[in-house]
Amino acid sequence: MLKRKIQRTLKEYFNSDRNKILIVDGARQVGKSYIIRHEGRTAFPNFVEINMINDRDGARLFADVKGVEDFYVRLSAVAGRRLGTKDNTLVFLDEIQAYPPLLTLLKFLCDEGRFTYIVSSSLLGVTMHKTLSVPGGRIQIAHMYPLDFEEFLWANGVGGEVVESMRTKFKNRESYNDGLHRRMLELFKTYLLIGGLPQAVNTYIDSQNIYHVRKIHEEIYNLYREDASQYSIDEKLHIRRIYDLIPSNMENRKKRLRFNEIEEKRGKAARDYEDDIEYLISAGVALEVRAISNPTFPLISSAKKNLLKLYLNDVGLLSYILFRNNVTAIKDDHLGINLGAIYETVVATELQAHGHTLFYYDNKQKGEVDFLVDDYDSLSVLPIEVKSGKDYSTHRSLDRFITNPDYKIKSAVVLSNEGAACMEGDTAYLPIYYIMFL
Repeated sequence: MLKRKIQRTLKEYFNSDRNKILIVDGARQVGKSYIIRHEGRTAFPNFVEINMINDRDGARLFADVKGVEDFYVRLSAVAGRRLGTKDNTLVFLDEIQAYPPLLTLLKFLCDEGRFTYIVSSSLLGVTMHKTLSVPGGRIQIAHMYPLDFEEFLWANGVGGEVVESMRTKFKNRESYNDGLHRRMLELFKTYLLIGGLPQAVNTYIDSQNIYHVRKIHEEIYNLYREDASQYSIDEKLHIRRIYDLIPSNMENRKKRLRFNEIEEKRGKAARDYEDDIEYLISAGVALEVRAISNPTFPLISSAKKNLLKLYLNDVGLLSYILFRNNVTAIKDDHLGINLGAIYETVVATELQAHGHTLFYYDNKQKGEVDFLVDDYDSLSVLPIEVKSGKDYSTHRSLDRFITNPDYKIKSAVVLSNEGAACMEGDTAYLPIYYIMFL
């Protein structure tokens, strides 16, 4: 079984007084149901699982629940023998977005406290928007993502002691020795190919066969496209088109979403596709990175909505779309192949998995910086530049950015394939795989 960081969150919740209901939110196929099922059955003698999508498409037992008592009657119809008390019974409501009114019911189930509940959702943001009464202080939300690079290392047999020694090196801005650097870089490049979707990772570990892994990527990529089918024809087409444009946008110099291309109509702007973009972000299949032209801490105070980058939620999906079964572009740093989109995507997914809200710097006169995140320790903005080639020490836009006295930048990070970790002035040069500690 793949070890996941969210297991700690689940164990802490199960060992607490459970006076809230935990909702695990995240894209489909990131492993929510599996890990909840595993930890829930370990912690509770009675485990009851109801998949609301299956119910919606089948018996519709929970489609028109009238209240708490009605919910209990329907629940007992499928799980009567397994229903005990709050201390020994966990009720897992999987994919609750299939019935948005159930989200309101959680408040009353929590207050009544007959059982312990845990919920999963693939569209929590959209579901809350459709719900008249959100249960507020009665819920606790945990976001789940594909395996990050550290979890990928665990899956490939890299022990905790090795990871902790790397963490110490990162904190001290020290390099690994050449042999360990080559090993970590090789694993990192493998991660660029496989990504962090659990089914793809397990397939790779079991078979070491990129063809089999790519079949998984193809299935999940198509699943994400088809998930928009619940919307009207126009909305569905817009969502699919925006999703399909993400890889090609990443290959452009600016990498921004170009709204005129969605319907191939001039004069289109972000406001015309707000709901479509919000669907992709709320579904967890796309990550948004918003533009900042005049960075101040906290960054959210000066973000722009109309200059938006979208990244796929998994670097393995992007490498599948760009390279299919060819592994040499990534493994051998193939000359003539620009890997910038791949490297930026993996950094975006790592940063978001670590809780960062993502921004980038865009200024017509002064250039762009790949990522900006809030540095809460120094109450300033941390710029991050990602380099996939050999010119990692050349970054004129970043230089102008960090020397601008108005921005009050205290440090910056440049990530590359180079093994040397060092400080030059206020800029830290780090191996790309150190992103897992940022």
